[in-house]
This record gives sequence, C-alpha cells and structure tokens, in this order.
Amino acid sequence: MRKTSAWPLSQLCVALIVYASLYPFDQWRDQGIAPWAFLGAPWPKYWTWFDVASNVLGYAPLGFFLTLSGMRMRMGWRGAVVWPATLAAALLSLTMEGLQSYLPARVPSQVDLLLNIAGGWMGAVLASGLEQMGLLHRWSQFRSRWFVRDAHMALVLMAMWPVALLFPVAVPLGLGQVWERVEDALTSAFDATPFADWIPLRAFELEPLLPGAELLCVMLGLLIPCLLGFGVIRHAGQRIVYAMWVVVVGLVMSALSAALTYGPVNAWMWLSLPVVLGWGLGFVLALVFATLPARTCAAFLLLILVVQQSVLNQSPESAYFAQVLHTWELGRFIRFHGLVQWFGWLWPYAVLVWALARVSRERHGEI
Repeated sequence: MRKTSAWPLSQLCVALIVYASLYPFDQWRDQGIAPWAFLGAPWPKYWTWFDVASNVLGYAPLGFFLTLSGMRMRMGWRGAVVWPATLAAALLSLTMEGLQSYLPARVPSQVDLLLNIAGGWMGAVLASGLEQMGLLHRWSQFRSRWFVRDAHMALVLMAMWPVALLFPVAVPLGLGQVWERVEDALTSAFDATPFADWIPLRAFELEPLLPGAELLCVMLGLLIPCLLGFGVIRHAGQRIVYAMWVVVVGLVMSALSAALTYGPVNAWMWLSLPVVLGWGLGFVLALVFATLPARTCAAFLLLILVVQQSVLNQSPESAYFAQVLHTWELGRFIRFHGLVQWFGWLWPYAVLVWALARVSRERHGEI
C-alpha cells in the first residue's frame, strides 16, 4: 500500500463536513419523527445559488481525495473507485442530513443531499479523469523530484495553510491566537463548580501589540510555512522557488480574507509599515534558511513556532475585530466559517506536532 497525502486529506474533509453540517452543536432535541423523514418532505420553495454552490463544492474535495487515495493505494481499481467514493459521500451526507433533524438551527433537505452526492461524484470523476489523462502521474513525478519520500503529512499541512489564512486574524499571518478564547471558555465551563479555582487566570491585562512585536509576528508567520516546506523539499533552488510561492500565496489569501471580512475596497488595508517590513525580512531570512539541512530547518521551526505563539497570545483581540468574527459566525458565512476557523486556530499547533515528530525521528535515525 502506497502512502499518499490524499488519504489524510480525505479524512480532513470528513471532519470539516461534520463540523460544518452540525454547527453549532447545541440544543439537540427529538421532534418525534424519523431522521430520514426529510426524504419524503416537500421540496423547498426557496433556494439561492450560494446554497447550491456550497453544497456541491463542500463534497467535491471529499470525492476527489477518496478517489485519488483509492487509485494510489489500490492501483487495480482505477476508474471503478469513482462509485465507492460517491457512495461514501452519499452515506456521509445522508447521515449529516439525518442528524440535522435533531438540531433546531439546521433544516435537513433532500435537495442538499442530492447536491452533496453530485458534488462527491463530480470530485470523483475529476480525479479519475485527471488520472486517465496522465496529469496525476505528472504530479507524482514532480513530487518525487521535489520532495522526500515521507513528505505526505507535510504536504497536507502545506495545503492547509492558504485555507487557514482565509479566517480573519488580528495580525497578518498570525494564526493560532486562541489563548484568550480558551481562557474564556474554561472560565465559563467551570464557573460555579468546585474546579473554578483550578483554572490559571492571568495576573495582568493583555496589551495590544507594539509595532515591533507586530513586525516580529508577521516575519515569523511567513517563516513557519517556509521552514515547513524546507523540511521536505530536496534542493536549495527548489526551496527558494517555494519561498517565493509562500510570499505570493500569503499576500493573495490575506487580501482575500480582508475583502471577505471588511469589503473588497479594504482588501489591502492590513498592509501597514510593520507588516511590509515583517514580510520583507521574513523572505530574506527564508532565503538564508533555504541553504540549511532539513533537520536544522525543523529545529528552527520548533523555536519560531514557540516564539510567535508566545508573543501573539499575549495580545488581545480588538473589540472591532471581535465584532467582525461575530458577523462571520452568525451571518451567511456560517458554513464557510465552520470550514476555516479551525484551520486558523489549530494549524500552527499541528505544524508544531509535525516538527516535534520530525526532529525526534531524525535524531533516532542517527543514533
């Protein structure tokens, strides 16, 4: 069985679909009807193209990665894997729509089910078609030239980074700013319980980041995906090309996030002087790190992650920024928000776990 990045990506798609389908996970109740009763309900009178697109596109990646992983791990399946992948997407959608019968904030629909199945089928057909045209074989050749053999988990994290940037952040590239929310959640959960005094509370108020600290967070935020890639990319020239890709993708996705959050007119409002300087210094340092061994890059990645998260989580979210997030969470972007918020919160910590495993494994291999 071949290792492939498509399998963990398919499982990630499942987790995101479950979250987006069952959000906000509260006020569960039994209405006294079967969870499959929606299949015989009248068709909805009102729909929007946004709903159609979100239902189709939400399941297309699942069908794509399931088909791709099937072809990679069981090469004899080839085109026949389209139907098992479509069936898996259909069963997942049927389960999610049935569970929505118990959530007052969600309405199950046979139209959503059909659109989800269509999305899964389209993704599966796309993967099969790309394989038959030889394009996926070219990707395999490209991967073998650029990346080491066990790079599949790093590739998953690299693919997640642009998506994580879509979630609004208080500091550009400042993913993982969760401590204030975690503290509030713990305080609320254990309030009026014997464990209330066990929660470590801050002895000081969080202060907004100074321009120098903001510059540092942006610089380190750019270095993190660069060093992640340097840990699995073979040659220095390839690493430099990848670092340029990180710069461009980071700019585009940050601008897109700002456009979705504040409006297209304000797509570049986040480009202040500290941000521009941090971006430039981060790229210069990335060029230096591109010449270092992979294990050294992984070790520096650990250090940089700890420093950035320490600085970033010592600053609060502004009141205006919190209001913007509230709009995301309760407005028409509820599904979109559900798909990207956990990327933005947890991506740095997933990279931290990967870097720890990488350094430990390489050290063990040298003993």
